[in-house]
Amino acid sequence: MKRCFFVLYLILLKLSANAQVVQYNTKANVSYYEEGSRLDSYKKERCTLDIYYPENKSDFATVIWFHGGGLTGGEKEVPEALKNQGIAVVGVSYRLSPKVKGSDVIEDASAATAWVFKHIKEFGGNEKLIFVSGHSAGGYLGMMLTLNKAYLKKYNIDANQVAGVIPFSGHTITHFTIRKERGIRDVQAVVDEFAPLFYVRADAPPLLLITGDRDLELLGRYEENAYMARMMKLAGHNATSLIELGGYGHNMTFPAFPLLLKEVNRRTEEIVNRLN
Repeated sequence: MKRCFFVLYLILLKLSANAQVVQYNTKANVSYYEEGSRLDSYKKERCTLDIYYPENKSDFATVIWFHGGGLTGGEKEVPEALKNQGIAVVGVSYRLSPKVKGSDVIEDASAATAWVFKHIKEFGGNEKLIFVSGHSAGGYLGMMLTLNKAYLKKYNIDANQVAGVIPFSGHTITHFTIRKERGIRDVQAVVDEFAPLFYVRADAPPLLLITGDRDLELLGRYEENAYMARMMKLAGHNATSLIELGGYGHNMTFPAFPLLLKEVNRRTEEIVNRLN
């Protein structure tokens, strides 16, 4: 009996030694515009990102997270719900209207995404497992820079390399701040070159649209996303999904984060299996 307990003890000891506790580190305030770029004081202040990543793990997935705030406010963040999940999270800050135009904000988001593609391997990440997400204005930015391939093409990156786009309550029509710049009211819908809807295409990365309750959401945010999902499917994009979180308004991030993680894990497994 003593010998059995001793053998069991050795097995448990070995399992404990083999079990890797993932440790995390954060590198803060990294400029994502490369050296040599013309940076004024405001660009230096705002165009930075924080990288939260596993230190003792390799080939992990990365979520680029764009904060909300209507393109006029907000600060970069690494959401608590995404920490300790075996992935890296990149919280991005960007310039804000009215100091810059909405088009400049999209350029910032694109530059930050390109930076992650070019540098995530230095932290141990897999550049084939980069996901783009964010809430509200952040979701809008993620869709714009992925669906309009011209933004990342400037950095010699094919937008189809993005593993998945997972916007939370993102505008799919032209953002209301960009419309405001033109003197257009919030309730007057516009779909032009600053609308993700303008760039529906069959070959885009998988798109998971998550919104709050249609009766509680900001303006017509659910309906925008429902139309986006419909048009993507009509365009031949079969990897578009829409989830409406009943009972939640525009600030619907709490129940949405587990859905994001589920999608990241699903796509990661799918990509890894395909590569193997």
